Amino acid sequence: MKRFSLSLLALLAVSGAWAHGHPGPIDDSMPDAQKIRFCERVRDHALQAFYNRDRGRPMKLFDEDGSDGARITNYIIKRVYEEPQISSPKKAETFGRATCNEMMRSSTASE
Repeated sequence: MKRFSLSLLALLAVSGAWAHGHPGPIDDSMPDAQKIRFCERVRDHALQAFYNRDRGRPMKLFDEDGSDGARITNYIIKRVYEEPQISSPKKAETFGRATCNEMMRSSTASE
């Protein structure tokens, strides 16, 4: 019985780690590897913006140089600061990832 309980506890711990949705390493041979990595970084910036907003810190934006990267990241950071509906770290991550993916699709469609 003790072994079963321990096994069950280990299984729950592993399934809990999988549920967080942290992707594994991204292989460079994947067609959208750069976009995936970029949106992961933007997700991290959205999360940091949420924490900064929560602590009353000023918004930190990137210098816009005409690239999609700075434009998309700044847009997401501004929205995190403006939207009271983004009320948790999980919502900030989800918003950052989804918005980045959407904006990256629209920027490649216009090329």
